[in-house]
Amino acid sequence: MVRVSNEDPVTDKKTVRRHMDGATAQEQLLDAAENLFYRDGIRAISVDAVVERAGVNKMSVYRQFSSKDDLVVAYLTRMDTRFRDRVERSIAKHPGQPAKALVQSMTDLVERASNPDYRGCPFVNVACEFADREHPARVSVARNKEYLIARLLELSTAAGAADPQLLADSLALLIEGVYAASQTYGPGCGPMRAAPTAAALLVQAARGEDRIEL
Repeated sequence: MVRVSNEDPVTDKKTVRRHMDGATAQEQLLDAAENLFYRDGIRAISVDAVVERAGVNKMSVYRQFSSKDDLVVAYLTRMDTRFRDRVERSIAKHPGQPAKALVQSMTDLVERASNPDYRGCPFVNVACEFADREHPARVSVARNKEYLIARLLELSTAAGAADPQLLADSLALLIEGVYAASQTYGPGCGPMRAAPTAAALLVQAARGEDRIEL
């Protein structure tokens, strides 16, 4: 049997961890945190579990993040950026057509939420774990939801809704329902599939129209 030397830089994890640069360590820690926090929840996952998953030295955590809370906020910041990118990509499918963009956003959300590995909205998940609204994680949640409402309001206004705030709030509630249904009824369930049609009906009613082309 061939024995591998402990000094082998390819097979020895300690060697790999020792020579990892800060930027790489940070990225790997965030990748690990994202995978574990999203799948199992933040309180259930220790810093040690993130370190083990990332394959870095534990000291790397505190070189890149001052605390677990700091790591959590960095994870949520990453998720928020991705969320905003997805929303803007949906809207961009119908330039100059805000009514269609609102419905498209719901359609794309339902498609994403139908993936078997979808675990709901990470911000809703965090809100359920942290009761203190002053906690940095809850501040991140509020920031994400404020963006969503503001974007829905902007589109609702541009779409000519009689009461843009009411339409934005109604669509936001429908979105939260998709998040919940994806976990309770399951991926691709009837309530989720109905969401785009419900969104179209809300937009139609707000604009005083009989129908909207989907």
